[in-house]
Amino acid sequence: MNSKFKRQLKKLNKQEKKILNKKENKLVKLKINPIRDKIESKIPDKVKNALDIAFFKGFHLVFEKGNQYIEKTYDKDKIKLEHDLNNYKIDEKVNRKHIKELDRQSRRSKIFNSSFSILEGGALGVLGIGLPDIPLFIATIMKNIYEIALSYGYDYEREEERVYILLIICGAMTQGKPQLAFNDQIDRLGHNIDQGVYNEVNLEEQIRVTSNILSDSMLAAKFVQGIPIIGAVGGIVNYNIINKIGKYASIKYKKRYLLRKE
Repeated sequence: MNSKFKRQLKKLNKQEKKILNKKENKLVKLKINPIRDKIESKIPDKVKNALDIAFFKGFHLVFEKGNQYIEKTYDKDKIKLEHDLNNYKIDEKVNRKHIKELDRQSRRSKIFNSSFSILEGGALGVLGIGLPDIPLFIATIMKNIYEIALSYGYDYEREEERVYILLIICGAMTQGKPQLAFNDQIDRLGHNIDQGVYNEVNLEEQIRVTSNILSDSMLAAKFVQGIPIIGAVGGIVNYNIINKIGKYASIKYKKRYLLRKE
């Protein structure tokens, strides 16, 4: 492998390790978590179940009907063309400038989609809308990942790639041993896809797992977001989640791109 690729991989591995080994902020652990746990303990099971179902149906809606609308929010052909040009430059001559150009679209996507999530979550929170915004929230997450995937030369229509995306969401939104397990699954599936190895994937089951993880992450925030005025906190929560997923997705797709160059 080219020495510049090796340096890039080393840098990405360091960023990934930082995410995987991230320790919980002491202030959050001592002050915020007890409040969140208290809120969650008062949320009825039927509300939790409703949130799980809302996310599950939301993912189905996005996969079955949403992509055509999501793709109207960005120029898919332009992003693919930009990748092809940058990839050609890298094949001709590997240097820092060409690698930075490859990253440009990914950075733009993360900044725009994270900013949009604040407006989406905050506005709906002020209006007192907690559950109806979930398909829109999922679409924003997927738009972010789709643009990042395209910027590194990957499409997202095949079932295997959809499972790969869902695993990225799970990896970004978990901690400890579950996160390490998802991280390994992501690397293994990405490698197998790129090597043309058959993968037995279960999209329906992965949608269910991802829905439950996102539901757990959003439970207290969505419950509060259903209360007018106080609900504006939802925008900040949405921003943090989309930013976290976008950062992790960029690392995984760029690593996958570089490893494919071996």
